[in-house]
Amino acid sequence: MGTASDQAILEGSPGDDLDEALERLLDWVAGRGIELYEAQETAILEIFAGRHVILATPTGSGKSLVAQAQHYKAICEGKRSFYTAPIKALASEKFFELCGVFGPEKVGMLTGDAAINSDAPVICCTAEVLANAALRQGANAEIDYVVADEFHYYADAGRGVAWQLPLLLLPQSGFVLISATFGNTRAFEQALERLNKREVAVVRSHERPVPLDYRYSEKPLHETIDDLIRRGHYPAYVVGFTQRDCAELAQALLSANYCTKEEKRALAEALRGVAFDTPYGPTMRRFLGHGVGLHHAGLVPRYRLLVEQLSQRGLLKIVVGTDTLGVGVNVPIRTVVFTRLSKFDGHQMGILTVRDFQQIGGRAGRKGFDEAGSVVVQAPEHVIENRRQEQLLAGNTKKLRRLVRKKPPKGFVAWNEDTFWRLVNSPPEDLNSQFAVDHGMMINVMQGAQEATDAVLQGVPFATEETNGSDVTQGGGYGKLLALIAKSHDSARKQSRHKRRVAQLFRALRRAEVVEIARGSNGRRMPRLRTELRGGFSLMHALSLYAVEVITAFNRDEPTYAEDVLTIIEATLENPRVILMRQFDRLKRERLDELKVNGVPYEQRLEELDKIEYPKPLRDFIYTTFEEFSDAHPWVDCEYIHPKSIAREMFESYASFKDYVVAYGLERSEGVLLRYLSQTYKTLVQTVPESCRTDTLDDIIAFLRSVIAHTDSSLVAEWERMSDVAPDEVEVTVAPVSNMERLYGDHRAFRARLRAEVHGFVGALSRQDYERAAGYLRADSPGPVAAADLERALRPFFAEYLELIGDARARAAHLLLVDERGVDQFGVTQTLLDPAEELLWAATFEVDLAAIEQPDEPMLRLLRIGD
Repeated sequence: MGTASDQAILEGSPGDDLDEALERLLDWVAGRGIELYEAQETAILEIFAGRHVILATPTGSGKSLVAQAQHYKAICEGKRSFYTAPIKALASEKFFELCGVFGPEKVGMLTGDAAINSDAPVICCTAEVLANAALRQGANAEIDYVVADEFHYYADAGRGVAWQLPLLLLPQSGFVLISATFGNTRAFEQALERLNKREVAVVRSHERPVPLDYRYSEKPLHETIDDLIRRGHYPAYVVGFTQRDCAELAQALLSANYCTKEEKRALAEALRGVAFDTPYGPTMRRFLGHGVGLHHAGLVPRYRLLVEQLSQRGLLKIVVGTDTLGVGVNVPIRTVVFTRLSKFDGHQMGILTVRDFQQIGGRAGRKGFDEAGSVVVQAPEHVIENRRQEQLLAGNTKKLRRLVRKKPPKGFVAWNEDTFWRLVNSPPEDLNSQFAVDHGMMINVMQGAQEATDAVLQGVPFATEETNGSDVTQGGGYGKLLALIAKSHDSARKQSRHKRRVAQLFRALRRAEVVEIARGSNGRRMPRLRTELRGGFSLMHALSLYAVEVITAFNRDEPTYAEDVLTIIEATLENPRVILMRQFDRLKRERLDELKVNGVPYEQRLEELDKIEYPKPLRDFIYTTFEEFSDAHPWVDCEYIHPKSIAREMFESYASFKDYVVAYGLERSEGVLLRYLSQTYKTLVQTVPESCRTDTLDDIIAFLRSVIAHTDSSLVAEWERMSDVAPDEVEVTVAPVSNMERLYGDHRAFRARLRAEVHGFVGALSRQDYERAAGYLRADSPGPVAAADLERALRPFFAEYLELIGDARARAAHLLLVDERGVDQFGVTQTLLDPAEELLWAATFEVDLAAIEQPDEPMLRLLRIGD
């Protein structure tokens, strides 16, 4: 079997002797050629000694290995260890990393969507998932250890409460808190000591494995980059704080040549076969071929992943990205270049915090590659321009005196070299508590307390405390929430405010009859949730509950039934602001042109334009019904409902992803559209009851799935893979009835998917997008399968007719004929219409499901297309 150091998997089993397990861990580390830093070794020994650990060491100092030591100890003790991260991408990355370390059978992942191997001893999840478990189960949760990575998110205004709750509610747990920018840790030492009286070890080090040098540049950005490339200080991460900034910076960098011919050939080879088939794809290809990567949330995921992979292979000289690239994503960087030291924090422009600056700058320097990392900060553009003009006029006092200096832009927040050095040399700000109370927290706590409440109602004694003169006790969830507030890390003044808020929320829940008052055997009255609201109830559940209530009341015979169901689902989703603003702008332009043509006076035109809003189907109906719903469910504010039409607009026009992006100029934000469509698809599948499904609604679901899969199949494939694994699933071997069932679930789902694929193919032909059309066909098709072959085949048709009306009309059921030849064998004929709606041409396919291994493979074998 070999020693631990010989094996890729770090083996451990419940009941292992911890001393032997520690030796095995150290042998495994040494076998991988890793020499532990002093801080790493100290932290690992403290973990095996059973102490909480606060690990405050710089980026790149091996904190992940310390986390793995905690997970390994849990495995050897037969216990469970949770890894938490601020974003799903990092939790997912760690999931795969830990699968490689411990084996996939010992690692699971929990997300808001689904669960994978949820009974595993090591679980990866976001902080919010762990916080919800702590609220509901508290000391009863099977959470023996918590590794909280990027713990500085404790101070995040919107999400910090999720990082605080486990420190208040999990007394059974040992904690490893990890951050490169902790600041003062005394408050957290005290919090952990209060939690369960365990000793706390603070392991702190300021020594970076790869030291950093700092420079303030008053040269134009392109000269700074040129200098870095010439000196070999790359790859360089150029930080832009908006997606637009990043795109413009990347475009500007194309004016210089940063790669040799050999390097460009290597890039071309790496990009061979990569599909850049979204509207922004050609731009991404151009950037990458030049050695410049772009990385921000507006890109489709596969482009961001490609940038990460090329960076890891050392093929990119420059990566331009937003500051979110600093959240643990594995992109090796030699130099970080700040284009400015100010950013918009959601409320106003301001200078970066010390923590933000050091967190982003800390990405510089690659262990094993660089002797030092570099952090460069650009002076403000107007300062650089003025200095350049002053240098050009040096010695000419007369002209220098008359020089008109460039002024800063409106809203500019000034920084200078003193600002830069203050950020370099100052300690990170203290992490301040962001505790907050809302209806969701109250519901979670009351659910968790329900079991104890039921015990009280059966005669178990409990302490009482009067509330506002009533005889309703603060037992159960109410009392637990008050106790939680008292334990929070907030000041006494803030705690008093939270308690007043809880009283308001509780009264609202009672008025809505969400909370009922039951009387125990001892005569005392006790608040508790209504029985039907226990279990998985949450805010998102409430929005789903609203959707189901409305959908089940719809008349299925209405011609727009399926589209209206989609509109209700869209209304429960967050607004993708950039898309809605583009919809609004286009409607405004069209209306303005119409008013001008009709000679409407200027003042009246302004009045008419003020009435315009982006499309909101069923607007009044949704607002009215949701207001009624929120009256009965007061934890749901009206701000949570958002009527809109994005997915519906796409389906009704049968627009491709590319069509929609181009129509609204969303090239730089196409990732936002893809994410929104993915959310819509998931919510439709999860929320709409089976009894409400119709063929047209199945077509909508299949259409969305097809759009997502043909744009970036990883999104839908990962979600469906996770959704197929139930949290308590028991492995059972059952032979599938057919390959159709294995791949698509049932016959109806397959037929909907088939229609979507055929219509997607025809729609691509109608736009003469032959590359896209070819993507729907299997490579072994006997008919024309390559883009050039399809173009030749359709040339006679387009020579006679200007367009092929396939997009909307191809959905008509009588134009698509499916011949079921066997369990997994189908013949398919799609009739094509000319502009006069005459039946002239047809595309004939066959589908052999026995030859398909994955659901996202093309299913269509084109036999022929013609008259």
